[in-house]
Amino acid sequence: MTDDSKLYARVSLRLIPFLFACYVCAYLDRVNVGFAKLQMLDELGWSEVVYGFGAGIFFIGYFFFEVPSNLLMLRIGARRTIARIMIAWGLISAAMMFVSTPLMFYVLRFLLGVAEAGFFPGVIFYLTLWFPAARRGKVVALFATAVAISIVIGGPLSGFIMSHFDGVSALSGWQWLFLLEGLPSIAMGFVALNYLDDSIDEARWLSPTEKSYLKQQLDPPAGTHHRVVDAFRLPVVWVMAAIYFSLVMGLYGLNFWIPTIMRELGYASVLQIGLLTAIPFAAAALCMVLVGHNADRTNERHWHIVIPAAIGAIGLVASVVLVDTPALAIAALTVAACGIFSAIPQAWGLATGFLAGGAAAAGIALINSVGNLSGFVAPSAIGWIKETTGSTASGMYLLAGSLMLGAVLVLLVKSSVGGRISDGARVNEQ
Repeated sequence: MTDDSKLYARVSLRLIPFLFACYVCAYLDRVNVGFAKLQMLDELGWSEVVYGFGAGIFFIGYFFFEVPSNLLMLRIGARRTIARIMIAWGLISAAMMFVSTPLMFYVLRFLLGVAEAGFFPGVIFYLTLWFPAARRGKVVALFATAVAISIVIGGPLSGFIMSHFDGVSALSGWQWLFLLEGLPSIAMGFVALNYLDDSIDEARWLSPTEKSYLKQQLDPPAGTHHRVVDAFRLPVVWVMAAIYFSLVMGLYGLNFWIPTIMRELGYASVLQIGLLTAIPFAAAALCMVLVGHNADRTNERHWHIVIPAAIGAIGLVASVVLVDTPALAIAALTVAACGIFSAIPQAWGLATGFLAGGAAAAGIALINSVGNLSGFVAPSAIGWIKETTGSTASGMYLLAGSLMLGAVLVLLVKSSVGGRISDGARVNEQ
């Protein structure tokens, strides 16, 4: 390992594990409603449509407040931004234990989206302040594995909480779930205030020579866009938003509905469902890192999106075809999760290559906020499909189609710009 690699390994060790832990908390609080649904719908007398709309309305609040949050981060820094976001969403997530009507459910889910807005794009932007584009594929993949790991941890944990705490102190298992999984986010928010550094210059654990070297590596290439307005006027930003929407459609459809899918496969115990749900996401975490490493090694992003997205689509379709054989259906869902989760970080490898400064903060947030609107569309659409047909099968076909659309868009853009979507200047000239 060269001295350069050792330095970046030290930076990674300092930042990634902590940010990873924060994102585990964030994602767990975002999707634990999928497990709570297994009890709360019957207890509160709600329909699948109520759940689907409530799960999805999170992303409406997320959409409207994401760009402002990232621009605020430019002013107050990552340390205070991440702390503010985590403490707020932890409190709101814990307050979900008090919902009793659909309106309360919708309001708190919307506010949870408002609170969490800016966390993921804020971290992606934060990583651009430390790592050059050539090193971001693996770094972003390592950070993004928190999505999969949160479900690997959260599945069994949620199942355990709901089965063992149900009835304790006259509270239902789903109420304990929201309370106990919201508290760690609050604690991590306070830790962030003391642990994170806003920039390389503020890092007391780096020598002056190391700081100088790291900053030199970040010098953007000619043609990179810096102004906030660049994020809104470059066509490639909107194309990336469409690609990200298509990929994340598959992600959220799977995340919010996989506990229900497991129950449809014949598994009744919430603890058993939690344990089985962990299988696809554990495999996905490993695949994300391997694909990210290979993308950095080969300096290629397009096919590292297209091929995993297609594999994810095939896995979703196979899970429906093999529904009568639960073990094979779970294997197909595992393949689907590996493909979906591996494609998404590489989309960020493309997006962060042509923006810098204010344009990066706004552009990353814009791509993420538009893309995450699929988090509203997917649960709502599948909820309606489930209510109408009594099955999630057609919903899986919808998600597979969305993944294939994302793959096609990547290929079209690759062809139209000569395989260099990351060349912001070239795209802008066209």
